[in-house]
Amino acid sequence: MAGLYSVPATIGPVVRRFGPMLLRLAAGVAVLWFLGWRVGAAPFEDGLRAVTWPTVVAAITLTALTTVCSAWRWRVAARALGVDIGLPGAVGAYYRSLFLNSVLPGGVLGDVHRAVTHGRRAGDVVRGLRAVGWERLWGQVIQAAATVVVLLTLPSPVRPALPYVLAGVAGVAGFAALAVLGAARRGRPRLARAARAVSADLRRGLLARDVWPQLTLASVLVVAGHTATFVIAARVAGCTAPLGELVPLLMVVQTAVVIPLSIGGWGLREGAAAWAFAAAGLGAAAGVTVATLYAVLMLAAVAAGAGLLLEDAVRRRRGPGHRGEPRGPDPAPRALEVVRG
Repeated sequence: MAGLYSVPATIGPVVRRFGPMLLRLAAGVAVLWFLGWRVGAAPFEDGLRAVTWPTVVAAITLTALTTVCSAWRWRVAARALGVDIGLPGAVGAYYRSLFLNSVLPGGVLGDVHRAVTHGRRAGDVVRGLRAVGWERLWGQVIQAAATVVVLLTLPSPVRPALPYVLAGVAGVAGFAALAVLGAARRGRPRLARAARAVSADLRRGLLARDVWPQLTLASVLVVAGHTATFVIAARVAGCTAPLGELVPLLMVVQTAVVIPLSIGGWGLREGAAAWAFAAAGLGAAAGVTVATLYAVLMLAAVAAGAGLLLEDAVRRRRGPGHRGEPRGPDPAPRALEVVRG
């Protein structure tokens, strides 16, 4: 009889560990399958064929600037939380995380790798995780806010959906806040500690007068750089829509990419582009082509991260006695456990 219950007993831990990752994979595959069914493979092929060396160079240049701004934002957040990191080291770590986000499911494993690595080197993994979490959250909030401002300022065919989107976001945020407060009042120690940590981070660090303006400015520059890269991709792909019409569409697509339900970014980005371009009368196929070209350009732009990861692996293989060897064990397995758990 014991054998009848041994298999079901193991399902719960397996689901908790691999469930989120499988959900992200399934969501990305489902969107790509639906797009392939609706528009065929031609738009994806057109996006690949549109890649040119000048476009790649432009994407690499803009991505270098946005990566420096992102690393600056991370450094400011980390210093505010007491886990300082130098700007050159932050830039290198950010390139590693961008590459991992571009090739692994979900789009967040690179950030977890970056957080755990920095936390171990700083002697406080929890603060390292919180610093990266706040840095990413701040950037996403500014991305969403900038998108709302652009949609309210410039005419766009997706503007009628804005009130519903804002209401949904406000509802989800409110529900999450109430759930955390309710759990804390019921005496759940983990959520109570998390609520106190969030309050302390905001009051003592991130909302300081010399901190939040830097975080906001860096985030605005990052949004501007990514939007410029997307505009270049659209023009190279043959989209001739005026900038006043094109920029709102591209910012909506960038905001959708924030949702961690994709395969290295693939899936929601192409789906959002297809919907936005179709709503603007430009055709879903054009949106898929632009999004595909943008994805390829971004992968080329963050390829430096692959070189840095390879260098790390070579140094670990040679042993800790070599110059530049990162201190501590490889954080990647622990990073995967954090995400899966």
